[in-house]
Amino acid sequence: MSGGAQIPSHAMSKSVEKNAPLPEILAWAAYDVANSTYGTVVCTAVYNAYYVHVITGAGSGLPEGVGTLLLTAIICLSSLAVVATAPIVGTICDATARKKRVLFISTMVCVAGTALLGQTGTGSVVEATLLLTVCNMFFGTGEDLVAAFLPELATKKDMGRVSSLGWAAGYVGGLFSLGISFAYVHWAIHRGHASTDYVPVVMRFCAIFFAVASAPTFLILKERALPDPKLKQHNFVALGFSRLKTTLTHVQHYKDLFNFLITLFLYSCGTTTVIHLASVYAQEVIKFTPQDSITMILVVNITAAIGAVIFGFVQDKVGAIKTLAITLTIWTLAIGGAAAAQNKMHLWIAANLVGIAMGATGSVGRALVAQFAPPERSGEFLGLWGVAVKLATAFGAISFGAVSMLTHNNYRFAILSTAVYFILGMLTLSRVNEQRGIAAARQSFPELVAGD
Repeated sequence: MSGGAQIPSHAMSKSVEKNAPLPEILAWAAYDVANSTYGTVVCTAVYNAYYVHVITGAGSGLPEGVGTLLLTAIICLSSLAVVATAPIVGTICDATARKKRVLFISTMVCVAGTALLGQTGTGSVVEATLLLTVCNMFFGTGEDLVAAFLPELATKKDMGRVSSLGWAAGYVGGLFSLGISFAYVHWAIHRGHASTDYVPVVMRFCAIFFAVASAPTFLILKERALPDPKLKQHNFVALGFSRLKTTLTHVQHYKDLFNFLITLFLYSCGTTTVIHLASVYAQEVIKFTPQDSITMILVVNITAAIGAVIFGFVQDKVGAIKTLAITLTIWTLAIGGAAAAQNKMHLWIAANLVGIAMGATGSVGRALVAQFAPPERSGEFLGLWGVAVKLATAFGAISFGAVSMLTHNNYRFAILSTAVYFILGMLTLSRVNEQRGIAAARQSFPELVAGD
């Protein structure tokens, strides 16, 4: 799903007078259906746990616990790579107006890499590590690029509705691909197949599904942005980071937005770590089978959709800040429950608490950044939202790996350590005033305009 995106700022600075035709909007949303199979099946439910349990497991010759540390390093490095390259990719897309071409390249690299993951098995540590790093990086870049089409497709008034269509499509795609994966894994296990037999098949299915489901995006979606000749006269690398520096300067004029981005980074260190490592924890500590993990993630996706709807009503009643405080409290309780879990039922309860809070945390966070951003800089600041989430993904993952290593592979303590991020997030959230932040977004700062 195109959730945490670094959006090219030039594209976001332009608004459209009417929505694009419905077929194009649906073609855009189709990409969320497509890429959700990688985010849900590969990263969350199946391959990450397979990497730790099989590829870097007992048969690899590596010391116990090294696989988890390597996986967290992969997540960290690939997230940092997306953050480091996003300003450059965004500038190139703004200069050439070729987002769709770059999106196609990033998609095909991720698709090919996912198919090749199906060739990895016990002991193929180097190949799997390199492939997973590349796949994660190009998957994240694709998320950023598809999000950059949104302001070309919808008016300011309808942008939220169209954006939510993408989120919903992502849940549908994730549930569909998980459902097929579950059916196949269930069939394979009951016929005595090992994970080295059925995980490669699941990876090839994910690659095919990603490629086929994204086809409408490349066949129907139009590139409406126009090239910016002035940008072509500059060095793309230097200009990309110069524009990012300007954005960071601008955001400091908005106290509540700045404080909320810090809050977002802190709690996202926890949310992204749990999402990426849930199946690893379940299999290593509670002895879930791959079939158990897929079933759990399948149900949690449904719970997340229900939670997003429920907390949408709660947000209308009590406001975004109080709603986020409630969901972060639920996250903290869920992490405590997961760390204390002694059997599968205990972990199921904790996982579904996570599901209830997960969808709401993401949607409320994005909504607050959008509300706190002045209209003329919405693209810049929504881009910072994406940067904060990806930096959090990197920091949270490597901290989990470090805690696991320092505690001699105590996964319970490692998962419990993520609760610190939710507690810190709640503390910094108390410094954010929702009404003041919204009011500041309506103010004008002449020095910002002069500084452009």
